[in-house]
Amino acid sequence: MSVIDISLLEQIRSLLEKQEPPAALLELTGDLQPYDLSNLLTNLDTAEQFLLLTALPPERSAETLGHFEPVEQYRFLDHLEQGVTAAILNQMSSDTVVELFSALHPLQTEQLIALLHEPFRRQIRDQMSYPENSAGSLATVGYIAARRWWTADQTLAHLRKVGSTTEFYSYIYILDHLGELVGVLSLRQLILADPATRLEEIMLQKLITVPADLDQEQAAQMVAQYDLTALPVISREGKMVGVLTVDDIIDVIEEEATEDIHLLGGSEPVETPYFKTSLGTFFRKRIVWLLVLFVAEAFTGNILRHYEVLLTQVVALSFFIPLLVDTAGNAGTQTATLVIRAMSVGEIRGGDFLKVVWREMKVGLTLALPMAAVTFLRAMMLGSPTNLGLTVAATILVIIAVSSTLGAIMPIIGKRLGLDPAVFSSPLITTVADAVGLLIYFQFARLLMGL
Repeated sequence: MSVIDISLLEQIRSLLEKQEPPAALLELTGDLQPYDLSNLLTNLDTAEQFLLLTALPPERSAETLGHFEPVEQYRFLDHLEQGVTAAILNQMSSDTVVELFSALHPLQTEQLIALLHEPFRRQIRDQMSYPENSAGSLATVGYIAARRWWTADQTLAHLRKVGSTTEFYSYIYILDHLGELVGVLSLRQLILADPATRLEEIMLQKLITVPADLDQEQAAQMVAQYDLTALPVISREGKMVGVLTVDDIIDVIEEEATEDIHLLGGSEPVETPYFKTSLGTFFRKRIVWLLVLFVAEAFTGNILRHYEVLLTQVVALSFFIPLLVDTAGNAGTQTATLVIRAMSVGEIRGGDFLKVVWREMKVGLTLALPMAAVTFLRAMMLGSPTNLGLTVAATILVIIAVSSTLGAIMPIIGKRLGLDPAVFSSPLITTVADAVGLLIYFQFARLLMGL
């Protein structure tokens, strides 16, 4: 924390220790944002944390807890007085509550659900019925809904009545008598409209919506593609489930990016912060991939053993093996990274398979030509025979083209098999390219060197 923050921390601790009235504490923390309060909370001891959360208004405590992981949220809620817990829980956004309940044991979830007010409890149960990481489970139910036959004046009166308890009110969502979404209206349009104008006369009817069972990553892409601040989520029956807001999408993007980075490094995704993750969890998340790659690399060793006689005849062949396999792995990794990224943002789709493969094959050949020339010169500078130089150069030419093609093929095939394309990451691509590169190298050695 900064010097100013440390001073503030000591003042808060002093007030908590003296058990000063909440008003003094509220005055001291009044300018702090929920994120700042969450940082402040982590620097207090356990007893002080509970005293501060109890002293703050429930809505501020709820927003503050929104910046913690579900396990930490439950620790706070479980140790506060039940009345305080209920007040905070009912002020938390629906998507935060769903994420919290999904991470808990069913018995713990039921205990907390019992503290929710109706109809919030019913809304939470409905959201929890949707698949994990779907748009429906992420949607916020705190939106403003109005009926199509209402006037602008009636809608403004409704907004004044419920706006203080609503999380999102930049748009008003227009429903028909069955609760189906039929239009949307911005708050600006509503304010500027004639008070007697009916909503159905001024609402926007060409809506961009997402089904509740759509994967959250695809929903996030739609928000980015259409430059939206909110996206309505619709059930199969066409009824409004909730809205995805920008802050929800930012969380999704961060979560998906973190998952992809872990997979690209050859590890299962870790959900908890680095220093809060146990050694046992790190072991479980990383050991499987290490074993898979170990077995794959053992296959590379078998290739070398198979061509042991050839290596014995021309020892100089072994000098170029590290150069060849590393170049193959680098070429494949470059392509795989580009393709995985393009797939994640929707630039490449399943039907683009042949187009992508053909494109990367051409790029690979283009890159391979100057690399082959450099490799041949390198071999000549080392005093290698001409036929060995040609062998290494021909190998570089082919393995770059092949590795680039593999780097394009594997993520797309993985996606069709229902796997995350990021699974086909640098370690896996490199391992496959190593084996393929050695096979190509030794075959060229036999052909061009007469071995």
